[in-house]
Amino acid sequence: MDLPLCDNYLSIVLERRPLIDVRAPMEFAKGAFPGAVNLPLMSDRERHLVGITYKEEGNEAAVALGHELVSGEVKEDRVRMWCDFLKKHSEALLYCFRGGQRSQIAQRWIYEAGCEVVRIEGGYKAFRRFLIDESDRSVERFEPIVLGGRTGSGKTLLLHTLDNSVDLEHLANHRGSSFGRKISPQPTQIAFENALAYELIEKSRGHYRHLIFEDEGKNVGRLYLPDRLSGSLAEAPLVILETPLEERVEITFEEYVLQAQNLYAEAGFDNPMEKWFEDMLLAVDRIRRRLGGERHMRVRQMIAKAYGTQQKSGETESHKIWIAYLLKEYYDPMYDYQIEKRFDRIMFRGNEEAVKAFLADRR
Repeated sequence: MDLPLCDNYLSIVLERRPLIDVRAPMEFAKGAFPGAVNLPLMSDRERHLVGITYKEEGNEAAVALGHELVSGEVKEDRVRMWCDFLKKHSEALLYCFRGGQRSQIAQRWIYEAGCEVVRIEGGYKAFRRFLIDESDRSVERFEPIVLGGRTGSGKTLLLHTLDNSVDLEHLANHRGSSFGRKISPQPTQIAFENALAYELIEKSRGHYRHLIFEDEGKNVGRLYLPDRLSGSLAEAPLVILETPLEERVEITFEEYVLQAQNLYAEAGFDNPMEKWFEDMLLAVDRIRRRLGGERHMRVRQMIAKAYGTQQKSGETESHKIWIAYLLKEYYDPMYDYQIEKRFDRIMFRGNEEAVKAFLADRR
């Protein structure tokens, strides 16, 4: 019986189809697609044993061992997981690494259990190749605009009000600065590239003339942008969001102190406030060389004093002192130096209202 295949990779992206990844957990952890859930045919151990048999005895022996390892109750449990997912997501697609034996076996077993699923032709490898190539092609379909501004000016907040924006920090799970690490880790480079490709493909086909990106440079945390996109953004015009220092302090305080402390509390740490405090000091330590010894110690002392005050009285306003100091003494001089080198690329500058109006005319 010929079971159905899907080779319309573009529709998978545009329709955001749910995906069943039957690769082993170790493979899935290296990078998967948006909307994919890992319901493996074989565990890491089972895959390892089959791999050894394949090398030593050949394909026929490896397949036989695979059927032996995944049989009886083990097989029933895995088929049940697939069918349970398909009952909730009937539009889901199935894939393994190359669209070969593992996904074919899983698809056949699913049909034998009375369920139905379509398999992605070529599997993970072919679909990822499509995403890489289509991501590069999509860069030719729009004119990028880079949204710049001083640290804390509210660029990300403004970006979220624009439907023709691509939020690189969200995709990379990092706020793009020395203090930008989040509680949860960044995705793998492969997973980041896959998610970014989805965004670029969707947005570039959304009839937008321009797409707006925050000024990040080539890297967002430890992740890096694909060369084609990075090169395009490096030459793109700049729109500068100008925000008074007082507002920048408030925006930074809200995100890095109030919101961050709430997130630490929700994360289930034994002592969330202490963990937040430790991570703030580590962030300062990461820029010690650029701050210089004296300013580094001063910022550490300011954070410690504000933290101590908060612990005693619950008052949080003291945190604005070290935030203002860092913005003026560290981030602003660095911004001035960097923007001077790109002055000829600035096409507009203004406050939030003016920038939003300017960008709205270029949707």
